[in-house]
Amino acid sequence: MAGKFELYKDRSGEFRFRLKAGNGEVIATSSESYATKAAAENGIESIKKNAADAKVDDQTS
Repeated sequence: MAGKFELYKDRSGEFRFRLKAGNGEVIATSSESYATKAAAENGIESIKKNAADAKVDDQTS
């Protein structure tokens, strides 16, 4: 089963999203809330567009 984004409203009524792996485990969440559903959807699209080729910046050394 492929991963999926879940779009939902938080307790304050604003929009957020989380990314779940195929096994249902949450692997990422939006760090901010969005006033509109469209803005949250744009956040999801940004991740889809930018994360595929993102490099790892290892700052532990």
